[in-house]
Amino acid sequence: MNAIYVRRRSKVLVPDGSGSTPIEVLGALQKNLEPLGFRLGPDVIERLKTLPPHRVELFYDRLVRDLRAIVGADRPFEPFYPNFPAQVMSASDAELYFNAILHYLTHQRPDYPKDERPPLTEPTNLRVLSLGSRDDFRSIFAALAASRVPYSKQDADDVRWFVAHYRDAIRRQLPESFPCKENLAVLAAALWRDAPALLDAVDPHVKTATDVLRIAVALSNGDVSLAEPTRFDRFTRPRRARMLGWIERASNQVDDMLKWKQRWIRLGERLHPSEYAKRFPETARAFDVLRNKRPHRTFLGWVEEGLERRDALGVLKMLHDRPGVMARRLDHLLRLGDAPDAVVDRFAARAGDVSTTVLLQMLAHFKRRDEPQALRAFFPKGNVGKVFARPGPPPALPEGIAARVVTACESALVDRFARLPPLGRCYIDPRLKSYMVPLAHRSTSRSLRTLTRGSRIPLPDASTLRFFLWWRNGKSRTDVDLSAAMFDSEYRLLDRVTYYNLRAFGSFHGGDVVDAPQGASEFIDVDVGQCRKGRVRYVAMNLNSYSGQPYRELPECFAGWMARSEPGSGEVYEPRTVVDRVDLASDTTISIPAIFDLEAREVVWTDVALRRHPLFPNNVDANLYGMSLLVAALTTLRKPDLHALFDLHVRGRGQRTDDPDAADTVFAVDRGLTPFDLDRIAAAYL
Repeated sequence: MNAIYVRRRSKVLVPDGSGSTPIEVLGALQKNLEPLGFRLGPDVIERLKTLPPHRVELFYDRLVRDLRAIVGADRPFEPFYPNFPAQVMSASDAELYFNAILHYLTHQRPDYPKDERPPLTEPTNLRVLSLGSRDDFRSIFAALAASRVPYSKQDADDVRWFVAHYRDAIRRQLPESFPCKENLAVLAAALWRDAPALLDAVDPHVKTATDVLRIAVALSNGDVSLAEPTRFDRFTRPRRARMLGWIERASNQVDDMLKWKQRWIRLGERLHPSEYAKRFPETARAFDVLRNKRPHRTFLGWVEEGLERRDALGVLKMLHDRPGVMARRLDHLLRLGDAPDAVVDRFAARAGDVSTTVLLQMLAHFKRRDEPQALRAFFPKGNVGKVFARPGPPPALPEGIAARVVTACESALVDRFARLPPLGRCYIDPRLKSYMVPLAHRSTSRSLRTLTRGSRIPLPDASTLRFFLWWRNGKSRTDVDLSAAMFDSEYRLLDRVTYYNLRAFGSFHGGDVVDAPQGASEFIDVDVGQCRKGRVRYVAMNLNSYSGQPYRELPECFAGWMARSEPGSGEVYEPRTVVDRVDLASDTTISIPAIFDLEAREVVWTDVALRRHPLFPNNVDANLYGMSLLVAALTTLRKPDLHALFDLHVRGRGQRTDDPDAADTVFAVDRGLTPFDLDRIAAAYL
């Protein structure tokens, strides 16, 4: 339990006790947690005082095990050069070259003695663990179940843990509605496996054929976003009958099923609808249309015809009862025909029925649509955090049209939020403008701190950024490379620190390892001051599975970064200096967890996964090409931020105050509701 509780709430559960533990023992416990970057809050210490020593020891052993896993300290970190970074600084090019060639040929490392290192004395910010309660712990599941944002892999795993652990007792935490159908599929599959008596609670919310398809995918451990095909498992007769019954009662089955024709044909091979043709005749007919290519005109087919004729008002009339589709097509519709004002009027009349997440995306898009922009970035739907960039702005709209759409979106959101419980006096931290709204977390990696892609967080006041990587071989030898690409303010590539170039701009690679049967690690030290002197603004952290295995095929692979002011002190890997770490488990071979903006002293959280690496330009004067294009796109994202979201809530159901201590509700980076409370934001504010 505490592993989930610490990660999501920075809290721990401590049982009530009737014993006593000396304060000296608790002081030693506290001191032993500090090297991991944590300390216990006063409320936890007071509770531990009431426990007998043997129960305190049991709590401590479990907590340390969980914390070591969270920061990666449960794995051995042995740099190729044990006296990194000084050893790489002082070595000749010939020595570095010879050691690398010898390792590539023999997989053996040079036998250097490890020098004694001075202790780590620089101050670090310890994460405080507060005392929690079982009701608060269970509220994590309630927030996840009510989330309006698709689950990340970590979210889905936590939901499955709650259902498997609490089983039928989880009924009290189930919400009245399930706003996100992808999440409904994950939850329905978990209930079907571990608490089948609770399926009746989700049954009324399965309303479309696509809902059924997602549940079948979830039962087969596939991608519920449907971005990737799934190999369906075999289903028992009761499961087949229930799914076919859901399809039977759905409206527009054929339209819905034709969107995913091949998936349904494959699923039909598992459901055997012809066996149930008398019981579910409409379902059997729908499968007959798919399998035998019977003629059928879909609603979206009519919409596409209207768009081809540039009949904006005609399409709007068709989309009147589908406001979500209207909203997603609005930019296209505004560029058709000669009546953009009429298009905005039609949209404004239906905006109140568009989901909050779509309205927020539209608000961010249209608010800055008329501003000059060199690039537009797109993140395709799916479990992999891919990104595409397109140069140049979108086609222009008539003057004032974008502003009218913004007004319509804001009015709809403020009216919606005004119907929620009042917030009282509210303080909104201006720093929240740098944190993005969690609109989709499907492809979010497991990490020490979960952030929304595109968010910017301040760099700690440290002279050195130390990147780290740890992995273990899969079924065969695995070579994962850690590198740093350095760009100027115009996104021109200046240099790289990588396995074939261990030194650049005062930054150093700790040595390339190509085999990890028992686990291996690599490090890079980035000297912030030297990079700035060399006109480096952006440093992109890159991870590349050089031997070609996707990360998900590796038993373990994680990476992250530390902030160090005295890089020669302490161990090369010091858990308490870890700022962020991320687990790599995607079906890809390339990952870009973060980009470091040294001029603004910010970290841009990117968490992007790619199946092939963007090409580096050979000419440092090249601009907006390959990796340069990717860095430019990721550092200029236009997404809705948390400050704007909370401001809309306050306009609808609160009053602004500039004094956080006088506020009833606080939205801030470090107190109240924070950018790291993603499950709460997704459940209660979207």
